[in-house]
Amino acid sequence: MKKLIDLSHTVEHGMLTYKGLPGPIICDFLSREASKAHYAEGTTFHIGRIDMVANTGTYLDAPFHRYAEGKDLSELALEAIADVEGVVCRADATARAIGPALFSGVEVQGKALLVHTGWAQHWGSERYFEGHPFLTAEAAAWLQAAGAALVGIDSLNIDDTSGGERPVHSILLGADIPIVEHLCHLEQLPEATFRFHAVPVKVKHFGTFPVRAYAVVET
Repeated sequence: MKKLIDLSHTVEHGMLTYKGLPGPIICDFLSREASKAHYAEGTTFHIGRIDMVANTGTYLDAPFHRYAEGKDLSELALEAIADVEGVVCRADATARAIGPALFSGVEVQGKALLVHTGWAQHWGSERYFEGHPFLTAEAAAWLQAAGAALVGIDSLNIDDTSGGERPVHSILLGADIPIVEHLCHLEQLPEATFRFHAVPVKVKHFGTFPVRAYAVVET
């Protein structure tokens, strides 16, 4: 038996993912009422329209997000973002800067390493944007050296945003290791491994896009 665990936030009209970035505008392109003029009586359709920045909701960063010559979304191999063996590491709820000690003794080679901080509980509130947990540059270097295939976190940003540097993005994306931010429900994941999926739309010259991230767990 298999269980699917949704690890994504819902994208809604006007929601705020990151301060300074606009929320999505979700509306009708063709309403059901307007569609009546195009189809037979009793047949209606809805075509929606969404205007949003790529960093909306739960999203994946490809190398192109950080590097002009890096792989964009269309160039990511499915094997790198779908059906990847996953493992979760649970950070101390009081910790902000998460170093490599969290991963001590954890086998991450070829796996999607998800960092559970508990910060997702603040999603939708002002608290979410202040004092979020993040990985240190040393943690990123450890994960790169250990061969992680993908790294995710249930926080505002995988990097410290108090300054302009983004060492974790730079290290991981520079090594072709995709990043997934704004995950949620990581508390539902088992301590044993699972299969992780976070596939964005296949867009050329784009480095970031929302995903429906989820885990497949054997029960």
